[in-house]
Amino acid sequence: MTDIDAGAAAPEGSAEPGIRILAQFIRDLSMENPRAPDALRPSQDQPQIDLGVEMNARGREDGLFEVDLKLSARANRTDGPLFHVELLYGGVFQISGVQPDEMEPVLLIECPRYLFPFARRIIAEVTSEGGFPPFLLDPIDFAGVYAARKAQQDPQVGHA
Repeated sequence: MTDIDAGAAAPEGSAEPGIRILAQFIRDLSMENPRAPDALRPSQDQPQIDLGVEMNARGREDGLFEVDLKLSARANRTDGPLFHVELLYGGVFQISGVQPDEMEPVLLIECPRYLFPFARRIIAEVTSEGGFPPFLLDPIDFAGVYAARKAQQDPQVGHA
């Protein structure tokens, strides 16, 4: 269980925003290495990597929020697939001092930023255990992913 407070400790009842991670967990983890051990041989052929990022959040009856960060990476070479790893990593957050109209960006941008380093480490470890060099995801622009998601949900925004 992790207890991280974003920002300085504010007195209770203060309007200062705060994010606390109350728990973090692996909800689902899958590592496929379909061509092992042949895929582990060194090759001059650089793999093509396809990445996927999804974020979801929901409120709970106890006033806390669950946030899920889904990361997937698929590596292929011309001779076939190397690996496919998929991680659904979650956290339970306590959020205070945030206006309701500002809650969605906090849940889908800021909370995944807290979860990402832990999810990144898990993916690096599981690919390493699969016989490959550790696959280290580059930092993710969660604000950009959120904006693209919003634009895809409402393509009429910004059009007259």
